[in-house]
This record gives sequence, C-alpha cells and structure tokens, in this order.
Amino acid sequence: MGAPGVYKRKNVRGRASPSLLLRSAGYVPWNLHEPERGKFDFSGNLDLEAFVLLAAEIGLWVILRPGPYICSEIDLGGLPSWLLQDPGMRLRTTYKGFTEAVDLYFDHLMYRVVPLQYKHGGPIIAVQVENEYGSYNRDPAYMPYIKKALEDRGIIELLFTSDNKDGLKKGVVNGVLATINLQSQQELQLLNTFLLSAQGIQPKMVTEYWTGWFDSWGGPHNILDSSEVLETVSAIVDAGSSINLYMFHGGTNFGFINGAMHFHEYKSDVTSYDYDAVLTEAGDYTAKYSKLRDFFGSLSGTPLPPPPDHLPKMSYEPMMPSFYLSLWDTLKYLEEPIKSEKPINMENLPINNGNGQAFGYVLYETTIASSGVLSGLVCDRGQVFVNTVSIGFLDYKTTKIVIPLIQGYTVLRILVENRGRVNYGNNIDNQRKGLIGDLYLDNSPLKNFRIYSLDMKNGFFQRLDIHKWSTLPDTPTFPAFFLGSLSVGPNPSDTFLKLEGWEKGVVFINGQNLGRYWNIGPQETLYLPGAWLNKGINQIIIFEEMMAGSVVQSTDIPHLGRNQYIH
Repeated sequence: MGAPGVYKRKNVRGRASPSLLLRSAGYVPWNLHEPERGKFDFSGNLDLEAFVLLAAEIGLWVILRPGPYICSEIDLGGLPSWLLQDPGMRLRTTYKGFTEAVDLYFDHLMYRVVPLQYKHGGPIIAVQVENEYGSYNRDPAYMPYIKKALEDRGIIELLFTSDNKDGLKKGVVNGVLATINLQSQQELQLLNTFLLSAQGIQPKMVTEYWTGWFDSWGGPHNILDSSEVLETVSAIVDAGSSINLYMFHGGTNFGFINGAMHFHEYKSDVTSYDYDAVLTEAGDYTAKYSKLRDFFGSLSGTPLPPPPDHLPKMSYEPMMPSFYLSLWDTLKYLEEPIKSEKPINMENLPINNGNGQAFGYVLYETTIASSGVLSGLVCDRGQVFVNTVSIGFLDYKTTKIVIPLIQGYTVLRILVENRGRVNYGNNIDNQRKGLIGDLYLDNSPLKNFRIYSLDMKNGFFQRLDIHKWSTLPDTPTFPAFFLGSLSVGPNPSDTFLKLEGWEKGVVFINGQNLGRYWNIGPQETLYLPGAWLNKGINQIIIFEEMMAGSVVQSTDIPHLGRNQYIH
C-alpha cells in the first residue's frame, strides 16, 4: 500500500481462528476515485484491490461498503462535488443525473470488486447496499435501484443495509439483511427487537459499534471510556450478534477531505480522524485495545500471538521558515483568473476539464468605488480585504460587513475557504461552496469579478519555484506561504507537527497535504507519517491565513486530549 492511505480500517487485527471470525470493513470513497467525471483513479493510496488483498494476506475477511454515499465524516459523504454542477441535482435518489453517474462509477468499481468476492476465491464476504439510507429516505425506489445495480454487475455475496436508531425502520430492503449502528446497550435492545419483528430470525449484526466520536473545530475532544466500550461490546456478543468496531483505527483526513455537520450551526470536522478509537491516529494501542484484546482472546480458545510493536515516533529539530511569498505576490504566477460578470461557485468554475473545483480556496476580486455594507452568502468562510488589508470575515453567522471609507477605485477581495461539505443530513444537495449568488454593496449587486482557483494541488505549487520566493521579512503580509526544511536522519519515523503561534492554515510536506490546523482546537498537532519523509532534507510549505509563528515544532506524542494511550 505504500504510504498511509484513505481506507479507514475497522475491527480486530490478527489472524482468524476457528472460533473467532475476524473481519475488516471498508468504505470506498467515490469522490477520490473519480475526481473528474469519467476519469478514474485506483492507484497509489487509492489502490482498492491492493487494500483488499492485504486484508486477505493477514487473515481478514472483508465487508465492502461501496456506497455510492458512505458518510464517514468525509466531504459530501464521499460523493463527487462535480455532481453539484447540475442545479437540479437530487443526490441519493433515482434522479437521472445521479443514477447515470452512479452507473458509470459502479461499472468501473465492480469490475475490480467482483473477482475479489469469496465465491471467486477472494476475501469479500458481504457488500453493503448504500449507507444509513433510512435516516435520509428521500426516494423509495432508490435502495432497490442500488441493490439491482450491485447484482447486475456481478455481486453475489451477502447484501446488507446498516442504519442507526433514527433510520432503521425506513432502511429495510426486501432480500437484504438489515443491520444496526449504535453506541449504547439500550439501543441494542431496542434495535434487536425491531430486527426480530421486521425480518424474523436472521443473523444479527452491529455493523457500526461506535467506539468513540469525531471532533469538530472549536469543540471538545470526544472521549468514550474504555470500560464502557468493553461492557457494550460484551453485551453485543452475549446477544448473539456479530460486531464491527467503528472505528478500530480511524486515521486521518489528510488534505481537504474532511466533512462537516450543519444542523443548528455549521461545524467542520478536524483533520484528525482519531475518533478516540481502539488504535490511535498513528496506529498505537490504547486502553480500549488492551481490554478488547483480552476479551476477544478469552473467546478464541487459543493463545493470541503477541501484538506487533508500535511504529517508532521521533521529535525532530524545530523547523524555522526561511522563505516567504504573500498570497498577493503568488497571484501573478498562477493561471489567468476567470473573468465573470457575476460570482461563480467553486463547483461551477470552468476548470479541471469542466469539472469545477472540489477542495481548497477561491479568491474573488472586483473593484468598488465607495464604502457601504457588503453582504452575500459565503460558504464556508470568507476573509474580506480592501486592497490587501483584512477587514473581517463573512460566514454563516456574519452575513454583512461594513466597508470603511475609501478613496477612488479600490480592489475588494474575498478569500473563500471550503471547510468541508456536509457529510450527513438532509441538506447535502445544498453544499456548493464559494460565493453563492450575488455579492451586494448597499444592496446593489457587484459586477465584473476576477476569480482565482486556489486548489493547492501539486500543479499549484509547481508554479512557485524557489526563485519566486523572498527571504522572510520582519513583518509578513497575510495570507502568505512560508517555506522551510525539516532535516531527517537515516530512519524517517512518524512524528506530529505542533504549530504554536500560528493561527489557521494548511501544511504541505514533500508535496503531501497534511491537512488543516487551527488554534481554536481541539486538535493541536498534525500527524506526519514517516512514510512521507525522506532521509535528509524535507520541504515544508505552510499556508497561513492570519498570523505566523516563529517555528514549527515536532513531537512524538499527539495532543488531542486523549488520556488512554498505552506506551
């Protein structure tokens, strides 16, 4: 598999024994496998077949969860953002524009999956039909359509659904095993009773027992006590149910792929998907692991082999940025801006072979000649500049901002960040990002925009060769890029970057996007896998929106508020 990938692993590590069946359940992220319509990527960290075969190699059976919608706290629940170019799009329904895209994707995906099924000699023993559809339930024809789409393409293993307490009654599909998602013993009793009444005596399965929960920026770090986890897992097993642990190992939302929630207010997920899971973000053991290992070991009937050693962690020398490039100086090295009379949302920008922009930032520029009240719908967060001076932010809570007195024609700029599309709930159809509709100054719509795509992919940084950077000034202008190097010895090891004194931005190392940092927490470090480090000099680029620190530190211990590590 190479470097850590996108597939999030669940369940028990080790080899199967006659009395304990070990399984690995895996989601398949459509948005990463088809980043542009009709252009598929199953290479590198997206090599699904290698991942499934690796599970088989270590003695695991595989439960595949191909979606097309997967939730998983990933941007738009794993659906590609280019679907939203259609103004009438109705996701997760039998709307023609959606099913045509699903059919093409499934043609390519199932071609790879079918040979890996158990009946064909592979490790896949079951396949999920969509994901928690009962809590969405927009179209009664949709789940039968997905079931048929899987079967028509050669899926012959057990089909199942999985739903939480809010959706179980509406998620049952004829001919498909219904399973449940939960966190408490009380839910177990309630849902098992319903399953018995709905489908009679059938195998019982908890497809997702939530061993923790995900974190949102500005919120607390969620922790679930290890003793409570053991008690609930014991109860599930005693009830005669199979169980998947969600998450056994959460992992990391590298890059910009994290999702968000938006019920009463918008909350974006942090970069880490540590989830207070059985294994930490870096794969280390926790108190939950120790207790569950002892418990499952008591059921196995044979002594368990010793667990693998932790991967080594290391603290490296602090990295001091040496070079700098303000965002405004960067613009002249980018592709020509898109010129448009009105703002264009991120997904509908005429770039990427007509597929728009999926992730990152967009900069909108126009010219104004007077002060006034600026208003508009900004998704998700827009920093407003008069020329190069920041005057505040527009977001879901702040929809108006006063433009101070200006003289003559002045450049108005709004740097808009997609902080993550909603991954769960009824408003996924409304997840277009950037400036949505007109931008107004004293209720008059502004015209004639220059729009820069700042996706910050590798091609973006290839335009910024070393000759374009300046030495670091005493007083940088923000937003800005900072360039430095991390020196690594002969055995690169995992580490965690700590950005004390920095406020909000993104870190890239050797071309890999480690994800967002933000000093509002709860996440305080960024996981840096040793597999992404080279012996010797490693390039670090930081995009900072507001305030830079003097150094970037590294530590061998993450800072997430977790108190259950076993070292």
